[in-house]
Amino acid sequence: MVLKARLKRRYIPVLRPRRGVLTDRAIRRAYLTGELWVEPFDAALVRPAALSLRLGREALTLVTTGPVDVADRSTHPELVPKEPDGRGRLVVEPGEVVLAPTLEKIGLSDNLVGLVDGISDYARLGISVVLCGQVSPGFGRHAGAVLTLEIVNHLRHPVLLYPGARICNLMLFASAGSELTYGEMPHNYSNDHMVVASRLADHVWHH
Repeated sequence: MVLKARLKRRYIPVLRPRRGVLTDRAIRRAYLTGELWVEPFDAALVRPAALSLRLGREALTLVTTGPVDVADRSTHPELVPKEPDGRGRLVVEPGEVVLAPTLEKIGLSDNLVGLVDGISDYARLGISVVLCGQVSPGFGRHAGAVLTLEIVNHLRHPVLLYPGARICNLMLFASAGSELTYGEMPHNYSNDHMVVASRLADHVWHH
């Protein structure tokens, strides 16, 4: 009985907060146990301390016609679909802001937190892939959801991107679990299966 008690006290589940960032073994284990949901899942995309995600097929550009008042939805940029070029590439013009989903839908348990980061290969070409990277506990927990990438071309000429190619990394961290999961918060993006417009106007008030 004493030996069993000692073993019980020494056992530390893989997703305890003291583990910090999940490395490759822990990412694969989280996927197998259901703590992490990824569809489609490609084991080749598991990195030493992150899971790579691929660029989805849909893309939209932000088009404005005047000043943008964040509290006034009528002034928000229009989301205009971008068609691929003749070779299936996504063309991002200089200074253009494009919203595109990840190919993968993901879901996090209440004990996981994610951080989406760009890839150095793209940054070295003057391309920003992620402007807002936090993925809260419980994101996409029920049916999975895409992550929306904010892609900006900082060069003087167009950049050609390839849907289906690796585009960003999702770092995963163990957490103690939140009292309120992201999916329970109002105006969230936890069930999105495609790119949607900003919901900021729903919770911004004039003072």
